[in-house]
Amino acid sequence: MAGGVGPLLRGCGRRLGGVAFRQQKWKSSVSPQAKMPPCDFVPEKYKSYPYERMRKIREKNVSPSLRTYYKKPLLLHQGHMQWLFDYEGRRYLDLFAGIVTVSVGHCHPKVTMATQKQLARLWHTTNIYMHPAIQEYAEKLTSLFPDPLKTMLPDVFRGIWGGSHCRDSPVQTVRKCSCSEGVCHANNQYIEQFKDTLNTCVPKAIAGFIAEPIQGVNGAVQYPRSFLQEAYQLVRERGGICISDEVQTGFGRTGSHFWGFQTHDVVPDIVTLAKGIGNGFPMAAVVTTKEIASSLAQNLHFNTFGGSPLACVVGAAVLDAIEEDGLQKNSEDVGTYMLLELAKLRDKFEIVGDVRGKGLMIGVEMVTDKDSRHPLPAEEIDQIWEDCKDMGVLIGRGGLYSQTFRIKPPMCITKKDVDFAVEVFHTALQRHMERAAAK
Repeated sequence: MAGGVGPLLRGCGRRLGGVAFRQQKWKSSVSPQAKMPPCDFVPEKYKSYPYERMRKIREKNVSPSLRTYYKKPLLLHQGHMQWLFDYEGRRYLDLFAGIVTVSVGHCHPKVTMATQKQLARLWHTTNIYMHPAIQEYAEKLTSLFPDPLKTMLPDVFRGIWGGSHCRDSPVQTVRKCSCSEGVCHANNQYIEQFKDTLNTCVPKAIAGFIAEPIQGVNGAVQYPRSFLQEAYQLVRERGGICISDEVQTGFGRTGSHFWGFQTHDVVPDIVTLAKGIGNGFPMAAVVTTKEIASSLAQNLHFNTFGGSPLACVVGAAVLDAIEEDGLQKNSEDVGTYMLLELAKLRDKFEIVGDVRGKGLMIGVEMVTDKDSRHPLPAEEIDQIWEDCKDMGVLIGRGGLYSQTFRIKPPMCITKKDVDFAVEVFHTALQRHMERAAAK
């Protein structure tokens, strides 16, 4: 294999460092005898876009603040231990290691094999459950160290204002209100409160406003219809930018749209993405306007792990899977089905205060009773939660008092899966009522 940095005979010229030159009679400061060490690894043939197309795509679609090295940036294709190979098969000795990140070698066989085995076994659970890898790694890592280093929320269910016509969901809150179809008095009141906050608690000029289209950790809380539209306008009147946090609502999860902000008929200035973007693989992205991206380029903005080859391949495969498997449509169909089935349990059990959400982003809020809306005590929620787990269903928790069950499954879930999950939840609720009656 010809190395791109080592000598390559071409007629009467040589190639060193990728630059062809004629032999000179004077002595060069670079030794003509420098030979690249041998490497028996043969890279795969490059099959993606031509170099110039790649360059144009980068100029058009990648933030200009992400600068490249060299006058003609390298287009790398494959790595093997201390070596990197470009799209033409040239070999380079990597003395920078992805900015001091590749510790044991590019695609080290042992690490690659371990990764492949784990990828086929389990990608992601988070540390709310135990899995072998974290304990095994923690023990191995720590053994190498010496001692002793061993704003009012516009929530139409729990907030001051809200009722049965307020939110964009197949299931509305059981709270009654004086609103007519298409008119939401709660939205007007929350917007007035938001204006009051802007007038009394923040400067005349503000930097920005960030909001999830549907609040995730807080228990799938949905704002009144049109709230984000009016909030965005108020923020922009003060010179601020609007940021949509799509970490949980993005990638088709809400069903009707690919991005959560689209359900509010707004266009943000910045969109933040993570979680579902990589299907459990650790990655994130920020999408913004050309103007904002250009302003960031005035200073060096850098991320050591940004644009990782593995992450980009994973991200692209996730997008393909969403499209090819019809997962956005599945989120709408199955999510709506699940919301309506859960709403039946709300109508049956006094402790199920609210069922809300859109697509496969669902919250079930537990209360002592629907009139007071007091959160169900934690120990009672714990019992229901544990019962569901024991019967084979894993559910998340959220809300200020951890009183809301968060249901956000993989978007490949089926209606049969929903039937099973709802039956389990129904049984857990029934058991809770029997325990309560026995006291």
